[in-house]
Amino acid sequence: MSGICDGRVVAVTGAGRGLGRAHALAYAAEGALVVVNDLGVGLDGTPGPGSPATLVVEEIRAAGGDAVAHGGDIATTEGAASLVETALEAYGRLDTLVNNAGFLRDRMLVNLDEDDWDAVVRVHLKGHFLPLKHAAGYWRAQAKAGRTPVARVVNTSSGAGLLGSVGQGNYSAAKAGIVGLTLVAAAELGVYGVQVNAIAPAARTRMTEGAFAETMAAPDAGFDAMAPENVSPLVVWLGSGGCTGVSGRVFEVEGGRVAVMEGWRAGASTEKGARWEPGEVGEAVRGLLAEVGEGARVYGAR
Repeated sequence: MSGICDGRVVAVTGAGRGLGRAHALAYAAEGALVVVNDLGVGLDGTPGPGSPATLVVEEIRAAGGDAVAHGGDIATTEGAASLVETALEAYGRLDTLVNNAGFLRDRMLVNLDEDDWDAVVRVHLKGHFLPLKHAAGYWRAQAKAGRTPVARVVNTSSGAGLLGSVGQGNYSAAKAGIVGLTLVAAAELGVYGVQVNAIAPAARTRMTEGAFAETMAAPDAGFDAMAPENVSPLVVWLGSGGCTGVSGRVFEVEGGRVAVMEGWRAGASTEKGARWEPGEVGEAVRGLLAEVGEGARVYGAR
């Protein structure tokens, strides 16, 4: 290991299993002091037995690292604030925040209950906003006191948030919102020494085990392309002090592939110089659509 995060204090939400656990272990292996957050819930957000955060902490300590557990609900003001407080009490500061917590309640839109919508948007979008808000408040205070931090935030979006996914209207909307939040946070917080980026990972976890039931192997035998550990190196680098000058970006990462995602940009256009008539503008729009070609397909669309 290179030790690129030696001494950095890193908080990872939803770190009891899957991607979050892989991130926490990877940060610890690179010398970070890790706050492992996990509420310990099932896929539908209901409380589950045991404390996965504690198990990950024990795993880190057994490997010679240093970590503490946090079991608060980061989609509440109290839980998000206590996440930052736990880092400060245990290690005296916070350098990196990795927002990862989430669960699924998949339904087609006509079958999607309001509670299913609210629960998913709450844990994904609000569960990103509140830890980011409280961490940013701490970093702003540090900067105003003349101690400008080298702070990093890594948010977790999804291909569903970038392209949409059939049966996941709630999840897709929340993950798209995370991209918007990332762009705004990067613009607002840069003056305080904070860089904010997002990833759109593809990996086999509890949330995706149905889609990735079979291990996908790359041509070189033994490489599990869907292992969550493949995503963590990018997350660790984005959370390190060496990741200078990178902010407001979204990266797709899967297996050994990393791609910089390009967001909405102005494409083909036409200008009349006066107000359009409805039929007239329709013809103009059809011409523009023919020029740009077919758009990206929603995941699962026929």
